[in-house]
Amino acid sequence: MISITRRLFLSLAAALAPASAIAHHGWGGYDTSKSFTVTGKILKSTFANPHCEIEMEVDGKHWHFVLAPPARMQARGATADLIAVGKTCTVFGYPHTSKPDEARIEYIVLEGKRIELR
Repeated sequence: MISITRRLFLSLAAALAPASAIAHHGWGGYDTSKSFTVTGKILKSTFANPHCEIEMEVDGKHWHFVLAPPARMQARGATADLIAVGKTCTVFGYPHTSKPDEARIEYIVLEGKRIELR
């Protein structure tokens, strides 16, 4: 016989599983045949799960760039201080297929150092 505590735990886990699956997206929405590189000043920076993000203004266009998760960023030397607002960086990435202002970043160049994010 399954205890009430175990039933409650299993019910809660089953209820939360779909939410966690929705929270993380795949990379299929980005067009890897149209890579690009841009350099600009960081206007907004988020160093949080599920992915770090930065926003930049480049040639009159406002971009939203999706980076790696914080743990991977830190493991590769890209700290929150390096992607802080006001810093200049270069990104190489792929545009989103349906969001014209968003791109997934493959690598970032911070203070002259190239950091692979995938």
